[in-house]
Formats: sequence, C-alpha cells, structure tokens
Amino acid sequence: MAQRSVLSIIAILIITLMISACSRQALYDNAIGWERSSAGLEESNITVGEMTIAYLSNAEPMDGDTLVLVHGFGANKDNWTRLARQLTGEFNVYAIDLPGHGDSSKELDLGYRFEDQVGHLARILDALGIEKAHMIGNSMGGAITALYAATYPEQIHTAVLFDPAGIFEYDSELVGLVMGGDNPLIPSKEGDFERLVDFALEKKPFVPWPIYDVMEEKAIANRDVNEVIFDAIRDTGYEDDFRNAITRIQAPVLVIWGMEDRVINYRNADVFVERIPDARKVLLEGVGHAPMVEVPEESARLFREFVATATGQ
Repeated sequence: MAQRSVLSIIAILIITLMISACSRQALYDNAIGWERSSAGLEESNITVGEMTIAYLSNAEPMDGDTLVLVHGFGANKDNWTRLARQLTGEFNVYAIDLPGHGDSSKELDLGYRFEDQVGHLARILDALGIEKAHMIGNSMGGAITALYAATYPEQIHTAVLFDPAGIFEYDSELVGLVMGGDNPLIPSKEGDFERLVDFALEKKPFVPWPIYDVMEEKAIANRDVNEVIFDAIRDTGYEDDFRNAITRIQAPVLVIWGMEDRVINYRNADVFVERIPDARKVLLEGVGHAPMVEVPEESARLFREFVATATGQ
C-alpha cells in the first residue's frame, strides 16, 4: 500500500513536471492536493474575529464522532493527512492551521502562550459549530490539547497526546542546542529544513525533492513569527501552572511517545500520566517526535483501540 502511494506521487510529479515546465510550486500544490484527496479531506477557511483560519475536513461528512487534530510548533494541518487517511471513514476529521501557522493569519502580537492558543482554538471550534470532539495533538499541539481538555472538559470525549510539550522535567537534545543559541526547529537558511526533518523524525516518509524545497522556502519565510511563538511557549515559570492545570482533565487521555524523540525527552510521559487522573501511555521504539507522520497506521490503530476502550464502543 505504501509503495503504491509513493509510485502514485511520483507519477503525479512527472506529469505535472511535463505540464508546468518545472514549477516547484505547481509540483508542491499537486502533491499536497493528492495527499489531501487520498485522505478524504478538502481545504476550507473561516473568519474568526480578525483571524483567517485554514483547515482540512472531510470531503464527505460521516455519521460519527468529530475528531480535531492540533499540529505542533512550526507545523501545519498537512502533518495530519497520512493519519487522517486511516480515520476519515469513521470520524468527521478537522485538521486546523493554528494562528501563526500554515495558511492561517500570522500576526506577531496575537498571543501564543499555551493559554492564548487554547483560547484561539476554542473560538475556532465554536465558529465551526463543534460542540464536542475527540482531540489529538502533537508537541505544542499536545500541550494545547491537554490544556484545552482541562479548560473545557465538557467538550472533550477523549484526548491523545503525541510527544506533548508543556512538561520538561527530563532534558532533551534540543534543550542543549537552544541553550547554545542553535534552534534546529526554526529554519533560517538553505539546508536548515532538511536538518529539521532529520532532527525531528526518526522514520522519515518519502518526500520528493521539489516538495522539500518549497517547504523550506515557506519555513524560512515564517522565521519571524516562529521565533515569536517559540519564545512564547518556552515562557519561564509556566510549567508549574501547566502541571497543576492538567490534573483537572476529566476525559480519558492516551500519551503516545516516540522513544527516539530528540525534541522532547520521552521520559516526560511518566509525568503526564502521574498528573492526569485517567491517563495511560504507549512508548514507540524506533520513532521520533511525530508518530502520526512516521507511523500513521500504527498511530491510527492505537487511537481506535483507545477510543473503543475508553468509551465502551
């Protein structure tokens, strides 16, 4: 199945290359469009106050629960397409570009601390008419998901945290680099995006070279807002408040962590499980910081099994 997907992408790229006279942007647009349609998703946007919010959702609505997907720092809604492909036949999936990311508004003064982003997400879900959902978040999105579940318990069926931020009791390789003035998560020049991918992912999915080039250009163009967001989410003194907040989570929570995570140490999973009343963990060998990208089928299976156990379905 994975081999057929790779061959399909290559075929699309070759055809587009012939038609578009080597436009990298056209190759990118066609490849991303194919990933979305293969996942049963289509792109839309909505105005929330003064923000424009881009998101992906089911092309064909399902008679099932809603699932909200919350990406991490510097990422976007398309980080979820390979996981969503496994789930859009059962759930009404919403993958949202958080403010400051992807195709959503990127004002520098919007407010990007975790509690700010929870407020932004609450307004977005309200505008979309989503009253209750399962929520999955990765990294920064994992911290937002946990804090959202603590702040709006009546809105969350279950929560799944992939390598979540918010608790840093155990240091990671990233901490040492950032303390030394080197942040591999914020590309600023040619070659930095490939370094980011190598640093964040242990199992790297196939991505053709023109796609990486465009992704690097987008990441470098977002450098200013990324620096603002990163500074906001590493705000000193916030971790104790976060640890206390997640004790108020009422929904069942599953913490999934790649044991090769160089961004946030997987041993922090134990702290999440200790603090959240109804939480359990799964550690994935040979996986890095983004299980939904690296092992989407296994990630989807773990989510399904968790929901079935937690809800008695």
